[in-house]
Amino acid sequence: MSPIARIIAIAALIANAPVHAHEPGGWSLAIHGGAGTLLRENMSAEQEADYRAALQQALDAGAAVLKDGGTAMDAIEAVIVLLEDDPKFNAGRGAVFTWDGRNELDAAFMDGRTRGAGAIAGVTTVKNPIRLARQVMDDGRHVFLSDEGAEQFAGENGLELVPPEWFATEHRRRQLEAMKAHNLSALDIEFKFGTVGAVALDQAGNLAAGTSTGGMTGKRWGRIGDAPVIGAGTYADNRACAVSATGSGEYFIRVGVASAICARMRLKGEDAQTAADTVMGEVGDLGGDGGVIVAAPGGEAVFSFNTPGMYRGRATSTGVNEVAIFAE
Repeated sequence: MSPIARIIAIAALIANAPVHAHEPGGWSLAIHGGAGTLLRENMSAEQEADYRAALQQALDAGAAVLKDGGTAMDAIEAVIVLLEDDPKFNAGRGAVFTWDGRNELDAAFMDGRTRGAGAIAGVTTVKNPIRLARQVMDDGRHVFLSDEGAEQFAGENGLELVPPEWFATEHRRRQLEAMKAHNLSALDIEFKFGTVGAVALDQAGNLAAGTSTGGMTGKRWGRIGDAPVIGAGTYADNRACAVSATGSGEYFIRVGVASAICARMRLKGEDAQTAADTVMGEVGDLGGDGGVIVAAPGGEAVFSFNTPGMYRGRATSTGVNEVAIFAE
């Protein structure tokens, strides 16, 4: 073998090797409920307790699946379904309104073992968009469905459908009215990016990621953010990591945040925290805000965000179990 061929062969081995060895029986889970200007002084003790309880409930649901030897994908679904059904979060019931007064929902799901992926955008009657995204992935014929086609696919596959009014809450309606009346931006109204998501490593060593969102208050013209875009807001690859993002979607799409983090881990050998912090730095340099959760093959579950807070939690087989809201 020539010296050049030897170098190429070694580089290929390094590029495709797992970043960390998986410990048999080990598992990890990280979740988020949005990032933004979350300041302790702007939240009552009761509100903080409510959010912490909701995060803990979702975290416990996913951790129970993983403890029992369930798949990372089942853990992701268990977490996100609870968050979609909780009107405190901007996903599913309680999603924000578009400019035209609709609740348009986006979601994505990815299996790190096969790199199978499913994504949906602009649905208005699917009770749990994350389940529809997973069904698209499992079906395998397409990766991304939108609007009426996604709704038709949901109906043909037996997913639970609800009237559009099921998603609406008076709190979100008042936010839209205030935005229009005072010519405000979406962040003036909400102070955070309300996407929810989860990443997991199961006992078999497989990774998965899922993300679900109602988008931004007052979004127009069928706007789609990063959450359902595979490689931007959601990505999973057993060779590197699983990522779910929340933030100013246009910037996360431009950076390709989720796949960029995994690429740095797989190709450069960076640990999850370093890769996440570096890519989030790129988002910040462009003017974007938000955060990510990352699960790695070795069991790490990390957060990185450039906002004052992010609703988040993590649990691992080594005994970690915590939820948090503020940056400290």
